[in-house]
Amino acid sequence: MVDVTFAKPQQIIAQTLPTRGKITHMDVKYDKIGTDYNLTRKADKHLTEQLIHHLKPTNSGKYLDIGCGTGNYTNELQKNGFEFIGIDPSKQMLEKAKLKNNEIDWKIGSVENIELPENFVDGIIASLTIHHWTDLEIGFLELNKVLKPAGRIVIFTSTPKQMKGYWLNNYFPKMLSDSIIQMPTLESVKTAIKNSGIELLETVKYFIKPDLQDHFLYCGKQNPELYFDDQIRHGISSFSLLANRTEVEQGLSELRKDIDSRKINDIIKSYENDFGDYQYIIGKKPAGNKVYN
Repeated sequence: MVDVTFAKPQQIIAQTLPTRGKITHMDVKYDKIGTDYNLTRKADKHLTEQLIHHLKPTNSGKYLDIGCGTGNYTNELQKNGFEFIGIDPSKQMLEKAKLKNNEIDWKIGSVENIELPENFVDGIIASLTIHHWTDLEIGFLELNKVLKPAGRIVIFTSTPKQMKGYWLNNYFPKMLSDSIIQMPTLESVKTAIKNSGIELLETVKYFIKPDLQDHFLYCGKQNPELYFDDQIRHGISSFSLLANRTEVEQGLSELRKDIDSRKINDIIKSYENDFGDYQYIIGKKPAGNKVYN
């Protein structure tokens, strides 16, 4: 049996209904994995370039990273000359973020209750966080409220359809099933965006690159050995908070056998698809569409 150093799921903190003015369950959840999160979660060069490409920021603007976590991308984008505000529900994550850059305005909060003035920021990014929102409709209404007219919003996420195409399903079926359940469908995101008054510009598929520096869930698509690293698994919420010890031990044991026998090549090939592994969803607030009380 594989020897696994495993972070207990804390009995999976119960989901809560959206509450205006209060932080939801996510702050507690990510406080649990925030301690060593930065060891394996780093701003990826290509993803940073793509965020800039889709956001189209200017040096004179002010931008928001909602659900910024430890601020890896917030900090990287600020280093590129763009002024950012980072908001996250986790105190632990924000403490780590402040150590990277104390010139960024870090705020504790959630997408359902953004304590910023109306028509305040020139653009917004939300990277691998939308599945933690308690209410998509309220979330996008809040983003529309603080976004200036003609401002862009860039969501980076995965969809249930995409995640069903991960070969990880072969080894960790319950973990992936639980992960997929919490992911909004692309259609539900599109509907929430439209209902908020934001114009949907485009969706762009992203396929994992072999040199990915940010070790999120499907980072090992082309390199299965990554999943044997305890620190990498600890930095992935599906492994840290949704998976159970037995499934992870058994899944890793089967994965090791298949790597050694090279059966893994057939498994990976059987899951090949053109759905994309993740998705950029880009929207824009119509010009002249200010929000007033």
